[in-house]
Amino acid sequence: MARTILFNKPFGVLSQFTDRGNADSPRATLSDHIDLPGVYAAGRLDRDSEGLMILTDDGRLQARIADPKHKMPKTYWVQVEGLPDDAAIEALRKGMRLKDGMTKPAGVRRMDHPPALWDRDPPVRFRKSVPDSWLEITITEGRNRQVRRMTAHVGHPTLRLIRERIGHWHLGGLRPGEWRDA
Repeated sequence: MARTILFNKPFGVLSQFTDRGNADSPRATLSDHIDLPGVYAAGRLDRDSEGLMILTDDGRLQARIADPKHKMPKTYWVQVEGLPDDAAIEALRKGMRLKDGMTKPAGVRRMDHPPALWDRDPPVRFRKSVPDSWLEITITEGRNRQVRRMTAHVGHPTLRLIRERIGHWHLGGLRPGEWRDA
């Protein structure tokens, strides 16, 4: 039977089991949190992003999650700089032209601060003169740093990005660095 793991990737952790970077200053990887043979990440999450990753030993499931042709929805809680107006929200929803082409339409809604959200280490920079706000953004693509590029494109750079859901799987109370069987 296939094994599927849900993991809450902390900020600063690479979404791979080994660091092929600088040997003099190794970075945190999945192996610092998960010691299970034979499971592999189904997709990636940037080092400076947090939240849900799925690991599995089922190659077909891994491909279905990671390959954009399957259009599996991924939902993010996104803290952005500023207060996006209706035009910015609509631009995110309709899709936009980025350097690598048009994005597909996205689900976007304003949201309150996510419930029971953990503190980030290091904390997000705080500026008294610039407010911040939260959006929930659902995409079906998964281009490199797509959500960050989209929010920057509408003038609201991402300060913090947390993947909350992939398909029907969600964080469900997992704390950073914790994992459970799906």
